[in-house]
Amino acid sequence: MTSVSETLLVLAQAQAPAPGGGAIGTQFLFIGFMFVAMWFLIIAPQRKKQKEHAKMLAALDTGDEVITAGGIYGEITSKKDDRFVVKIADGVKIELAKSFVQDVVRKK
Repeated sequence: MTSVSETLLVLAQAQAPAPGGGAIGTQFLFIGFMFVAMWFLIIAPQRKKQKEHAKMLAALDTGDEVITAGGIYGEITSKKDDRFVVKIADGVKIELAKSFVQDVVRKK
């Protein structure tokens, strides 16, 4: 009886795939799926948000009231190539990099 069970065990092991041998394709498929999921969950929405922010910055003009990333409200008094001059109080103007304008409070 032992020889029959040993024979069946040897046959079962011969027909079973080797550990990790057939799983390489499955691993690549899983990695590909994870990349696609990361793209749709993280990268694509972030790129969309960046494009909307760039579009908003391009539409800003003098007289628009904005809020900075630091939470300061001010009015754009002039535009330069890479920054805005923002009036934040009477007689107080600051130069602010365009990327630090977070949102438009009021258009002129």
